[in-house]
Amino acid sequence: MSKEARRIILQLFLFIATFVTTTIAGAEWTHGKSIYGPFTWADFFSGMHFSVPFLLILTVHEFGHYFTARHYQVNSSLPYYIPMPPFPFSIGTMGAIIRLRERITSKKINFDIGIAGPLAGFVMAMIVLFYGFTNLPPAEYIFQIHPEYEQYGLEYADKVYGQQEGIVDVVIGKNLLFLFFEKFVADPERMPNPHEIMHYPYLFAGFLALIFTALNLLPIGQLDGGHVLYGLIGFRLHKLVASIIFVSFVFYAGLGLVHPHMSFEDLIIYIPAYVIFLTLCFRGLKLPMRDTVMYALLVFAGQFMLTWFDPSLQGYTGWLLFAFIIGRLAGVEHPPSEIEEPLDVNRQVLGWIALIIFVLCFSPKPIELTAY
Repeated sequence: MSKEARRIILQLFLFIATFVTTTIAGAEWTHGKSIYGPFTWADFFSGMHFSVPFLLILTVHEFGHYFTARHYQVNSSLPYYIPMPPFPFSIGTMGAIIRLRERITSKKINFDIGIAGPLAGFVMAMIVLFYGFTNLPPAEYIFQIHPEYEQYGLEYADKVYGQQEGIVDVVIGKNLLFLFFEKFVADPERMPNPHEIMHYPYLFAGFLALIFTALNLLPIGQLDGGHVLYGLIGFRLHKLVASIIFVSFVFYAGLGLVHPHMSFEDLIIYIPAYVIFLTLCFRGLKLPMRDTVMYALLVFAGQFMLTWFDPSLQGYTGWLLFAFIIGRLAGVEHPPSEIEEPLDVNRQVLGWIALIIFVLCFSPKPIELTAY
């Protein structure tokens, strides 16, 4: 068997595994059917209402990259899907990637391949969300998922959230696009409570796809957004702007994680551990070690002082893992291209549209879990 055949078999296996794990995750999120309890084929099929649209959006995104690379005769792999085990609150996948098997020497080609994926995936996400918001079930649908709510009627929110012990409350943090669909597309009488959106598979799949799109379009390093920003402003400015965005992203993510209202014993442990973590993240800036540590200390000091004056300030610690991956693996700066031709007007317009899409898709706190 050839090396290419083995690679295709691996990719097919990863896709099937990801389909299974996302379908199981969909059954748990939307219908509360955990694989660790009684789980039937009917439960599995119910999860496909989440997995099919979600994987469709991811697939369109990756093939946007793939077909653009093939257009420029750049050697590229088919997508590698990344399954996640079906542990609680898993969405079943960490996304998908393609591998470019040769270096791209042209800034224009790099831009085109980078922007094609998120634009294609964004269009498909809009289609899924439009379908979801225009086909909402009646408000009483939630009683099929939570029959215990029915005793309170449609005013269940005042009686349920924060009132029951031993449960984990899940709240979806909406972005600008989600708010637009709510206000101008959805039937207000059928619009679900923010605590229950995960039970509406097309809305949940579309929402997660928007979050994936936003993360891909972060204008940092060799993320898709980094390719776009590099094409728009060039190497020197990209390094400056991407560094500012990355430091700001880390600053927001860790805000309130270590604060002056913790006990002295906790501070002794958490302060050095957190500063070391920040230092590892900021290694992606490729600065001398002394300057890297200085940035880590300045960010920690700024966070610490802000929460001293306002203890309610809280970032989103879920972004810290992503920041760590960027800092340690992807890097913050974009390598220079051999051919630095300027982009034409059409590409510049598309580039700025892509960055606007990032703003529209980004949610500061996409999913919040609160245990009562």
